[in-house]
Amino acid sequence: MADSRRWVMLGIGTAAQTAGTLYLYGLPFLLPALRRATGLPLWELGLLVACPSLGMVLALIGWGVVADRRGERLVIGLGLTGGAAFLAAAAHAAGPALFVLLTLAGAAGSAVYAASGRVVSGWFAPGERGLAMGIRQTSQPLGVAAASAALPVLADSGGGPRLALLAAAAVCALTGIVAALLLVDGPRPGTGAAPTAAGTGGAGTGGAGTGGAGTGGAGSGGTGTGGARVPSPYRSPTLWRVHGASALLVVAQFVVGAYALDYLVTERGWPVRTAGPLIAGAQLVAAATRVLAGRWSDRSTQRLRPLRIIAAGTAAALGALAVAEALHAPPAAPLLLVALVATVSWHGVAYAAVADVAPASWAGRATSAQTVLQNVAATATPPLFGLAVAGLGFGPGFAVAALFPLAAVAVLHGLTVGDRPPTRPPVGRPDRPARA
Repeated sequence: MADSRRWVMLGIGTAAQTAGTLYLYGLPFLLPALRRATGLPLWELGLLVACPSLGMVLALIGWGVVADRRGERLVIGLGLTGGAAFLAAAAHAAGPALFVLLTLAGAAGSAVYAASGRVVSGWFAPGERGLAMGIRQTSQPLGVAAASAALPVLADSGGGPRLALLAAAAVCALTGIVAALLLVDGPRPGTGAAPTAAGTGGAGTGGAGTGGAGTGGAGSGGTGTGGARVPSPYRSPTLWRVHGASALLVVAQFVVGAYALDYLVTERGWPVRTAGPLIAGAQLVAAATRVLAGRWSDRSTQRLRPLRIIAAGTAAALGALAVAEALHAPPAAPLLLVALVATVSWHGVAYAAVADVAPASWAGRATSAQTVLQNVAATATPPLFGLAVAGLGFGPGFAVAALFPLAAVAVLHGLTVGDRPPTRPPVGRPDRPARA
């Protein structure tokens, strides 16, 4: 689409997802403070920080259906403001109520993951989706960077975990209100209308970009155009394999992301005020790698080839970290930061592959299913890894984590998505020079 507003809409969607990430994936940075405040064992604390991911698993598909039918603007506004309310309540709770409220906050905040993916699918054509999804997916490392830099400091400033949770709730509420006021829904499937804000008409033409993998644009899915019913893309194993590989990669991501601060503080003796900003810096590097990986996949003749290479590199990084930790070698801490970057760099490519396969009328649900399966893995990983560390130590735990990205490479082997002809220099006619 030539509409320059697509970049503004992408910015709003990315900002909304970044705000939600502050607590959806930022709670692990409160582990040292939660240890002091609650006295819970490590595996129970792992379960506590996994509660938002559990809420996402329970609610994401529903949010995806609402986004497909009612638009991104409504979903993001309701989700972020509702998540802020539950998070503020959790700041004043204790015991089982804390677990429940954090789960509800995750269920509400997960709306941004369903709707912001649809922003990309609606506003960007396949040739730009890798870059756009890469930019959108910077929200997680940016949000985690902000969480790692700010939440531990707030928790140590005298306000404890309560102050950190209230600060995250305020950011989410403000961002949700801004998104509800400024976001413009992308083109709706089966119509030729231009994007419109809620309550306004939309003149002009242009549908959503083509869906890839043999499907047409909005309103087509291999069964015709206009109001024809689009068959489910899940009749083919392609989406299931992309979802499965992504879930395997998330295990490695959450092993490193959930315990990076706790590892540096408890195992390596680093002060929180040093470890937090260092992890934040690594997350900023990770954000850049997501954009670069997405652009790489746009230029590649095959969308999933970069994803397989990234998965293999992630396994190598975790293997090196496991060896360094087992030997108590000084490079363990730098290798942890390398693994942190590697384990989060793949998201934009995977989501772009989902957008290529799913027709426009399935964009919200397919994006939600991708995130749901990832969060099933994300929910289980922190408590299980906490048990593994308690029994075996960090070294063997990192070694086991390296097996998951290797399994992702096997799942993706031979799978093709979004084939494009390679870019070649223009060839001129025999009787005249070639022109650009």
